[in-house]
Amino acid sequence: MPTRADIVAAALRWIGTPYRHQAAVRGAGCDCLGLVRGVWREVYGAEPEAPPPYSPDWGEAGRTEHILDAARRNMRELSPCVAHPGDVLVFRMVEGRIAKHMAIVAYDRTIIHAVARDGVRRVPLDAGWIRRAVAGFAFPGIENS
Repeated sequence: MPTRADIVAAALRWIGTPYRHQAAVRGAGCDCLGLVRGVWREVYGAEPEAPPPYSPDWGEAGRTEHILDAARRNMRELSPCVAHPGDVLVFRMVEGRIAKHMAIVAYDRTIIHAVARDGVRRVPLDAGWIRRAVAGFAFPGIENS
């Protein structure tokens, strides 16, 4: 079974991957969902499910929590305030809208995520990110500590 260290190491290998909407290929391109999908493939093999097509502005309209629903189907939910390295945080970027961003928790209070202007990077898990975090998830088989 994979460990938290395996997940973080896989995510770190994605740093520098350019941002590409709907992509999930290390070094070639990914979005935030693609990063989590790609790390899943590296650590577990096949992905648990294929995401449906989505537009760049998919989170601006509608009320269906696609990311949260999919994460709940495939991962163990936990409070974002107890997320450990190797866990996934899901963020609501605009209050009143659906959650549409995700990142993998690394060490030293940092997260690894993909953003349109910068690609995959490691950034501090600061107060702004913490305020937007709405859920945390552990990959399958990963224990609390």
